[in-house]
Amino acid sequence: MTNLSIVEALGQIAREKNVDREMVVQTLKDALVSAAKRRYGNTENYFAEVDPQTGSMEVVAHMRVVEEVEEPSAEITLEDALEIDGSAQLGGVVVNKLNFADFGRNAIQTAKQILIQRVREAERERIYEEFIGRVGILESGTVQQISHGDIVLNLGRAEAAIPYREQIRRERYRQGDAVRGYIYEVLKSSRGPQVLLSRSHPEFLRKLFSIEVPEIAEGIVQIHGVAREPGERAKIAVSTSDERVDPVGACVGVKGSRVQTIVRELSGERIDIVPWIDEPQIFIERALSPANVSRVITDNRRKHAIVLVDEDQLSLAIGKSGQNSRLAVKLTGWGLDIITEPQYQERRAKQELVQQLFHKIPGVSELIALSLTTSGFDSIRSVAEATLELLRTVPGLEEEEAARTLRSAAENFLVEHGPDVDKIEEQVVSAESSEESGQVEEEGAELSPESKEQSSDGIAQ
Repeated sequence: MTNLSIVEALGQIAREKNVDREMVVQTLKDALVSAAKRRYGNTENYFAEVDPQTGSMEVVAHMRVVEEVEEPSAEITLEDALEIDGSAQLGGVVVNKLNFADFGRNAIQTAKQILIQRVREAERERIYEEFIGRVGILESGTVQQISHGDIVLNLGRAEAAIPYREQIRRERYRQGDAVRGYIYEVLKSSRGPQVLLSRSHPEFLRKLFSIEVPEIAEGIVQIHGVAREPGERAKIAVSTSDERVDPVGACVGVKGSRVQTIVRELSGERIDIVPWIDEPQIFIERALSPANVSRVITDNRRKHAIVLVDEDQLSLAIGKSGQNSRLAVKLTGWGLDIITEPQYQERRAKQELVQQLFHKIPGVSELIALSLTTSGFDSIRSVAEATLELLRTVPGLEEEEAARTLRSAAENFLVEHGPDVDKIEEQVVSAESSEESGQVEEEGAELSPESKEQSSDGIAQ
């Protein structure tokens, strides 16, 4: 290979792999040193020089001048040293220029493999650094293959995957289709960086609105929350810093043009756009639209709310298979208990019975009895069997000594008045069984068929 060919090869590798030319030159130096070690001996006295401008290359060995050679790869006799350098002396060092022709085929092949491997590693590192900085943005690619349900995309300079769990279930793709997704993670692997995209992530919807709605990109309209059941339905909460701008109207667009573009991107996913407000009662009402809410009773400590609706609005507020209420829970971050006014009154009556029951325990004030009731305790036995950690979550029982004293009092009361307590609690259970409620667990709880039974009107019990 001529010097000019070497210069061209170095430039071509740097361009094709999109890596720094200096790194390629340094890697070539390291590869030549490795080849020398493979041929002459694995010592640390070999050095390579490569001029990227002229293409000249040389490998030299720094040899110690000795009377008797014990390590041929690092030592040389004075007689041989004088042939290289006429001023050589015992104990000194001479620089011996090595002949590439003496390296041998295996050594040259090793140098080539090292160069290829190092350049490949540098390319992978560059791609990783590029995409780790792009986490949180949208990326488009073409479908390369579908493997075990995962979609493998060609991004041009890298490959990406949309795992099955991150796909919209109703979507089907073929090789060559263009697909857009949200980069949520970039992993290092033995095969290079693994870019993971999602089409089901809530942030995917947020980014789509940022692209389609200029007011969001400019910061005039803000998105405060996104809740999705991918491919089915979604809710987003928006507000504006400019009173002249209608945040909902800006997201919808003229004749729905903006939101429809996003709906098509998400394969028909219905999107409710809710005006955000920093008042939980009003925001919860809006989040449950299209249902009309009578009133909302909030418990800020537990971040839980009782939502009262008319009978004809109950199924609409809960939605098909509980979808509307689940999305409202995710959007607001509040646990919601959706019931009618009669159900609420029945519940109040039951709570009063339970409260009276707790008040019979020696040392329990009306305030503590109320706190126990609103914290979910429904019997003296439930107090007696509760852990101290659980009791300390009750307002007024934060101190361990107070919780321990109450539990002991409940245990003693059960021992002394067991039969009478059982009769009173039977009344409470009877009142509870006659009540039908529409409770939705707080965000993060699993609403699976195994853990939540559905009553005949579709309300989660």
